[in-house]
Amino acid sequence: MLPPRSILIFTVGLLLLSPSSLPSIEATEQKQQFAVDGKVLELEESNFYAAISTFDYMLVDFYAPWCGHCKRLSPELDKAAAILAELKQPVVIAKVDADKYSRVASKHEIDGFPTLKIFMHGVPTDYYGPRKADLLVRFLKKFVAPDVAALNSDSAISEFIEEAGKSFPIFIGFGLNESAISRLAVKYKKKAWFSVAKDFSDKTMEFYDFDKVPALVTLHPSYNEQSIFYGPFEVAEKFLEDYIKQSLLPLALPINQDTLKLLKDDERKIVLTIVEDENDERSKGLVKLLKAAASANRDLVFAFVGFKQCQDFAESFEVSKKMKLPKMIVWDGNEEYFSVSSKPSVPLPVQVIGSDSVEEEDEGSQITQFLQGYKEGSVIQKRITSDSYKALRNSMIGIGAVILVLVVLLVVTVMQSLKEEPSRDQVDHPSSSAASPSEAREALRSGDKEDKID
Repeated sequence: MLPPRSILIFTVGLLLLSPSSLPSIEATEQKQQFAVDGKVLELEESNFYAAISTFDYMLVDFYAPWCGHCKRLSPELDKAAAILAELKQPVVIAKVDADKYSRVASKHEIDGFPTLKIFMHGVPTDYYGPRKADLLVRFLKKFVAPDVAALNSDSAISEFIEEAGKSFPIFIGFGLNESAISRLAVKYKKKAWFSVAKDFSDKTMEFYDFDKVPALVTLHPSYNEQSIFYGPFEVAEKFLEDYIKQSLLPLALPINQDTLKLLKDDERKIVLTIVEDENDERSKGLVKLLKAAASANRDLVFAFVGFKQCQDFAESFEVSKKMKLPKMIVWDGNEEYFSVSSKPSVPLPVQVIGSDSVEEEDEGSQITQFLQGYKEGSVIQKRITSDSYKALRNSMIGIGAVILVLVVLLVVTVMQSLKEEPSRDQVDHPSSSAASPSEAREALRSGDKEDKID
């Protein structure tokens, strides 16, 4: 028997997959001319598919007229559109009233406002970048840039890094042939900048801390992190791809609504450290130790969160104000996590780093013990309970929550329609609802639809 959540999702799937929800062949094949004049295009259902097939790169804002966040985003898009239209490879910005043209919205799984999607050669990709005009322009320039930039001088390297900004990790192949990374650069273009430096000085080698070539240097400007990969490059591309995939995230990821989205496509388990306040000096010192551990354990993602900064999230893992922190657990990213059980030969409470019986200088060895215990299987498997997530559900309204409530409303509407004449009135999106643990995180992964513009 299907659980209630599966029944609801199955029901709404049947409702949405009616023939009328699909674009007509006529609309898809329609070829209209659109002027690239630096203004945001207003699209309708009748010309939407013609527009995305006309332009190689288009950012589409799916909005609702009543949405306050959409209204604040609109002038930022107006400013960005004028700049992006002047690029050698222009990026067009368009918007669609998803409330009015619900079939288009349904086709592209729009479940919150505003939702931004980038259409590259007609293929949509969710946009998770900044929404201020200047930062949005810098972010979108990446998608029309060469797959691999060729850098021929020290100044070109500096200019490339400056222009790349802080939204993506940057890979620079010093003394590396473009062919060595070209395929992977195409594959991961949406997530990182790629370049090869052909001419550079010894001063540059010293600055980026590598002593031989070829070397692939990875920069995370937002986190002030850098790592180096010396190969192999040509013999086994798997090693190179593993390094690139693992380097898409910083060594120690601070957990918040924005960074949770970065975990969407990463299948590694997450070593989560919960501290009292991520901004205090002790926590900063601990993060340095976590980075060192991450460097030696690239098969895991290392992350940290402050109880003070995100109490509801931390309490989901049986953490309370009275508990001594830091605490380490291994999280699967959904509803299961593991703590490490203490053995007689390991008397220290390895689950809790900041115990009164452990001096702060012992934290490094505590991390090592924790990881060793996890890899040896000395773990206690736990499941996040609904009670643990009550506060999280009340404070972080996610897209999954909205979907569930909409499904309920749709089911109720269908049932009522059996007794009453169907109405064409649309149901307003709810402003709050409850979400299961996995849905709450999936909503955070998908991005905050009602994005803050400031």
